[in-house]
Amino acid sequence: MNYTNFQVGEKFPLPIHNQGDGGLFQIDSNGAMFILQLSHTDVIATEAFRTGAMELGLFEDEGIVFFLYKIDGIFKEGWGDSPLGIHLLPPGMKPCIADLDDPVMHLYLVDTNLQILLAQRTITLDQPFHEMLQKKVQEQLESSISPGAFVTTLQRVWKNHSSKDMSDKALIKQTVEMNIPAPPVLN
Repeated sequence: MNYTNFQVGEKFPLPIHNQGDGGLFQIDSNGAMFILQLSHTDVIATEAFRTGAMELGLFEDEGIVFFLYKIDGIFKEGWGDSPLGIHLLPPGMKPCIADLDDPVMHLYLVDTNLQILLAQRTITLDQPFHEMLQKKVQEQLESSISPGAFVTTLQRVWKNHSSKDMSDKALIKQTVEMNIPAPPVLN
């Protein structure tokens, strides 16, 4: 599926299994993707996601990599985290490292009640962040942890670390500047 075919205001084309608020971070043949699912949004949150400043990070503990995100205008409490669950995918669905050749990440804001795509954004990852992401994905692909062990370990990591703690101990961080598109030129 090509991410550019997603249309704001239409039903989000990927299945949403968890109806709660939170993020989903995954890597597939189209590259890196982050879906932020919110049940209560407004125009300010949508515009903050689409154009506002963000901070991103990567954290790792006990072999599990987390994508960290802080989005101005959406989260008053600061950071959120989303584990990279490559270990939960069946063998034929796992990404390959070449899927990360392009240093971009596709971001989607989805209303979980209506399953509607509210906003989308593509950001460029800076070189150090992109290289760290590639390195950590390669390590995940080489890991032999079972899905059951992954879930048990994930619960333990979440018990021991808040999102704020993860951000304080991040392997790497990147700031994404506010990006308000120029108005169209009228002829």
